[in-house]
Amino acid sequence: MSVRVLVVEDEELAAEAHASYVGRVPGFTLAGIARSAREAARALDAARDAGAPVDLVLLDMNLPDTHGLGLLAGLRGAGHLCDVIAVTAARDTQVVRQAVGQGVVLYLLKPFTFATFRAKLEQYAAYRAELEAAPAEVVQDEVDRLLGSLRPSATAPLPKGMSTETLRAVTAALRDADGDLSASEVATAVGSSRVTARRYLEHLADQGLAARGLRYGASGGRPEVSYSWR
Repeated sequence: MSVRVLVVEDEELAAEAHASYVGRVPGFTLAGIARSAREAARALDAARDAGAPVDLVLLDMNLPDTHGLGLLAGLRGAGHLCDVIAVTAARDTQVVRQAVGQGVVLYLLKPFTFATFRAKLEQYAAYRAELEAAPAEVVQDEVDRLLGSLRPSATAPLPKGMSTETLRAVTAALRDADGDLSASEVATAVGSSRVTARRYLEHLADQGLAARGLRYGASGGRPEVSYSWR
C-alpha cells in the first residue's frame, strides 16, 4: 500500500517541487499540499474523515500562521498519529532538539537534491516495511532493528580521494565567512592546495549546500569562481 504524503510548505515553488519529488519515489502518493498550519490541520481532518488518513507529513518549520512545532503539537492533541519528516531551512539546534522530542522521525535540511530527498523517503519506507513485518509483540533485537532503519549507522560515502575531516574544514570555512570565498581563500583557511579546496567546494555546490558565483577583479580580465554557503 502506498504511503499517503501531505506536503506542508508555504513557498509555492518549494511546495510544487516537493510534491513532484514525492510522485517520483515509488511507494509514495501525494495526498495534498498545505500552505499554512491552518490548511494542514483541515487537510488532515478531511483525509481522516474520508477514511484515507495521511501517513506522512513533510513539514516546513517556518509557516505564515504558526511555527511548525506549534502545528505538530496541535496535531498530536487532535489525535493525528501520522509520522512527520521535517523539511526545512531551520538549522537552530534547539529547534532540532524540540522536533525530535515531538516525534519527528527524520530531519531534512534545505536546500537539498532530489537524490537526498529520495534517500530520506526510502529510509522511511524501510522503517515502515520493518514495522509492518514485525510481530504484535517484539523483543529487544526487533525494536533495535526498527529504530535502526531510521538511524542508519553509515552515511553515503564521499567520492574517492575525499576525506570527512577536510570536508568539515572546508564547510566550516565557508559557513563562517562573511561573504563569498574563492578556492584560493578556502585553501589558505584550511591549509590545503587550491586544487584540493576547489574539489571540495564543487562537491558542496553539487550537493546544493554551496552556491557558485563569479568575482570580477578591479582591472577586468577573466572572472574568478567564488562560493558561498546557502
